[in-house]
Amino acid sequence: MAVDRSDIAKLAELARLAISENTADEVARSISDVLALVDQLQAVNTDGVAPMAHPLDAIQRLRADVVTEPDQRERFQAIAPATQDGLYLVPQVID
Repeated sequence: MAVDRSDIAKLAELARLAISENTADEVARSISDVLALVDQLQAVNTDGVAPMAHPLDAIQRLRADVVTEPDQRERFQAIAPATQDGLYLVPQVID
């Protein structure tokens, strides 16, 4: 797909970008090159290729899900400005 100066002008206006007349041809050429690469990638046959999340097949080591801190809820709520039924009360910010 070829991109010309008029396409660049439209895109620049939509994106609120200032692209000078001097660089419009270069930008058009660069975008055309990118679109040609995308067309080339889309032409590749990917039948039978499983999608992957990461190319290295890395496995994330997870830590054990165990409680490591003591329960200090009562202590924290005792110093809070306002609590009710075990919840912290905060000022209303939206009418």
